[in-house]
Amino acid sequence: MSLFIGLMSGTSLDGIDAALVDLSAEAPARLLATRAEPMPAELRDRLWQLCHAESARFADLARAEHDFSHLQARAVRHLLDDQQLEACAITAIGSHGQTVEHAPAGHDGGSAYTLQLDNPSLLAELTGCQVVADIRRRDLAAGGQAAPLAPAFHQALFRAADEWRVVLNLGGFANITVLPPDHDPRAPLGFDTGPANALMDAWHARHRGGHFDAEGAWAGSGQVDKALLARLLDDPFFRQAPPRSTGREYFHLDWLHARLTGDEHPADVQATLAELTSSSIAQGIEMARLQLEAPAIARLLPCGGGAHNPDLMARLARQLPDARVTDSSEAGWPPDWLEAGAFAWLAWRRLEGLPGNLPSVTGALGPRVLGGIYAA
Repeated sequence: MSLFIGLMSGTSLDGIDAALVDLSAEAPARLLATRAEPMPAELRDRLWQLCHAESARFADLARAEHDFSHLQARAVRHLLDDQQLEACAITAIGSHGQTVEHAPAGHDGGSAYTLQLDNPSLLAELTGCQVVADIRRRDLAAGGQAAPLAPAFHQALFRAADEWRVVLNLGGFANITVLPPDHDPRAPLGFDTGPANALMDAWHARHRGGHFDAEGAWAGSGQVDKALLARLLDDPFFRQAPPRSTGREYFHLDWLHARLTGDEHPADVQATLAELTSSSIAQGIEMARLQLEAPAIARLLPCGGGAHNPDLMARLARQLPDARVTDSSEAGWPPDWLEAGAFAWLAWRRLEGLPGNLPSVTGALGPRVLGGIYAA
């Protein structure tokens, strides 16, 4: 048994997901235990402000990174305590950090960059565990998008002998991994399709308070504004061929407000944002299918927080009537823990000296070993 812990904090800023994973070269990754460490409201607010700031003081970045690293360490300690394990039992922690900006095409003509707040030296000091971190930037250095990185893990877990599958991650943003059958020589394809929960959460917070629309109830109470939906889908991002990735720096409330007339009912806008998510996912899957010259997708495996939204799942079922939509746990992995599990797996790949990216997904010049190693 070789134990790794994967740490993931997504664009929702709701907390740290920590996954304890058994990894070895001889067997598939096996999820052993999990811990969800809530994000303190004060830290969430500071991170939110940094994610949307035009500029930031070094002191504010350093303070947020310090507090974020302590929260990560708390998640690790609680997970170890829950399982009655010592730090020495863990081969390594795979730390994603907290993305504050992702700009693989650069900004205002500048160089490409992706910025995650993370202090792996402090995390190693606080936990007594070896840490693998800074996992995205090697792919970026090789000309890739540095995202999404989970598709290589999806391939290891979910590629099937006899059917085409799509793994759909529904976090703040949606990304797909299109997996050919085992016997097919075509490489997997994956990319961000656009917003998943990010715009819906922000619109809900603006008009109703709280961080999200529970079970999509508010979206379900509204009517889709077809003219607004057409204006949203007319954004060039949705026509951009992969590789592609995105984030809050592109899709945010100002982006939405620029496309509103001002006469819309807030619940109808929420319904339209939910339809935007499902429509852009369906368009993305069709774009991938055509690029791969693939047959119809047999199975869709949703994961992430959006997989628990019945309104969104119903919209996806209507958009993709020929695909069998099944919970990823039916294929052996709970939907809430794929992202954290992926970073445990990427840490294992780093220590084994194995590539962690898929060039067919990120557009990198080739396979690359990802991340740096920080000793305990």
